Amino acid sequence: MNGETDLQKLLASMTPQLLPDIHVFATLAPGIAMPDGLDAVMSFREREGLTLIVTEDEAKAAGLAGTFRCRMITLDIHSSLEAVGFLAAITARLAAAGMGVNPVSAFYHDHLFVPAERAEEAMAILAKLVEENRA
Repeated sequence: MNGETDLQKLLASMTPQLLPDIHVFATLAPGIAMPDGLDAVMSFREREGLTLIVTEDEAKAAGLAGTFRCRMITLDIHSSLEAVGFLAAITARLAAAGMGVNPVSAFYHDHLFVPAERAEEAMAILAKLVEENRA
């Protein structure tokens, strides 16, 4: 099942969904096991350790120090992992508003982790981007 690759279709058809939870990024040193019961949205192994994206509540319950309080926006369109320019167009627009974003691409969708206090602003920016590409 291949995803969409056409940039215009991706930008015009995406439906951003803002998830309710506050997430944080946390890390575990090499060799440290993930705490039992922790349900990470994402994990990524680097030589310095394991990066986790978890809800703030889960991080606190597991005794993990989290950083970058953020909200997750799922771009509800099945984008291809080979799509060119999709996240670049989105992150450039958020950057123009002075907003940092941590994008994550998964098999079916792309997800944006934006500062929690600016999540609604990010949604408005994305809605405008969709509107411009539908015209």
